[in-house]
Amino acid sequence: MDQRQQQLASWVTAQLKEKALVQSDAILPLTPVSGDASFRRYFRATTNGRSFITMDAPPEKENSAPFVAIANSWFAAGVPVPEIYAADLGQGFMLLSDMGDVLYLDRLTAQSADALYQQALQTLVHIQPCCHIKGYELPHYNEARLTTEMELCPEWFFSKLLGLRLEREERKLLTGVFDALVSSALEQPQVCVHRDYHSRNLMLLQDGGVGVLDFQDAVLGPVSYDLVSLIRDCYISWPAPQEEKWIKQYMALAKSAKLIESVEYAQFKGWFDWMGLQRHIKCVGIFSRLYLRDGKAGYLKDIPRTFDYLKVVCAAYPQFAEFNQWLDDKIVPAMASCTDLAIRQDRQA
Repeated sequence: MDQRQQQLASWVTAQLKEKALVQSDAILPLTPVSGDASFRRYFRATTNGRSFITMDAPPEKENSAPFVAIANSWFAAGVPVPEIYAADLGQGFMLLSDMGDVLYLDRLTAQSADALYQQALQTLVHIQPCCHIKGYELPHYNEARLTTEMELCPEWFFSKLLGLRLEREERKLLTGVFDALVSSALEQPQVCVHRDYHSRNLMLLQDGGVGVLDFQDAVLGPVSYDLVSLIRDCYISWPAPQEEKWIKQYMALAKSAKLIESVEYAQFKGWFDWMGLQRHIKCVGIFSRLYLRDGKAGYLKDIPRTFDYLKVVCAAYPQFAEFNQWLDDKIVPAMASCTDLAIRQDRQA
């Protein structure tokens, strides 16, 4: 047990004792649960037949104030997020309710997907109107933020992972694609966006319900963003007819909730596809950075699936024909010859 974990264990024990959930002064042992793509760590503490999740988010690396504000507001609104029992932002410690160990990703099959996604869609429509957070103003998913995200792709994927040098005309091509995607995002109705609403951040609860995690980066942004994050998940994929079914189910729910009005399927599908292109351009950059900068090699295997999503969209829209041809001519061969076996072997599988 490292020093921060010892400090966390002492803090958690004191918090539980203060709430009369433990009587002993003995420090409770903490069992590692998981980490994520950030510097946060999670542990489980068990006492008197109850379990709790503790978060270690070093304040010099993670700003936990948004997590606390959003969690408290969403919990009060009935969104199924962890309840915060105690938080010490100065130390970066939190004590949370335990949503269990079962990720959506662990239970998604062709047989279970419809029921699980129906719950996730209903929960998404519950989240999207939650734009007013007590004590915290959600940032806007504006042009600068959307563009900065996409710039991670040429920097970390094209240049640093694949070792490519982009010429001026290639940069100009990328700028045109990025500008088109930003315009599409900003023309959509703006709602509360979780920003990572996918199968690794959704929990299957003991009562069969859905639990929502990792929402601290929520913003005000495009209505299609979380939907494409869910349906075109970087960690699992589905046939196009299944995607279409879920998009239409979402649209019915969103129209009932007055989140989208007078929007036909063709228009919404265009928003959805182009939003997915923005997200997946960003994600291949993030996965590359997680590997190269942070030493998290596990994300490499998710790059081919994510790249394939963006290729499908590029092939479907004439506006991206030149970009799609450039990807075929320059990026696909570079991926095939990449020395990182996780990419090469996954694409050959």
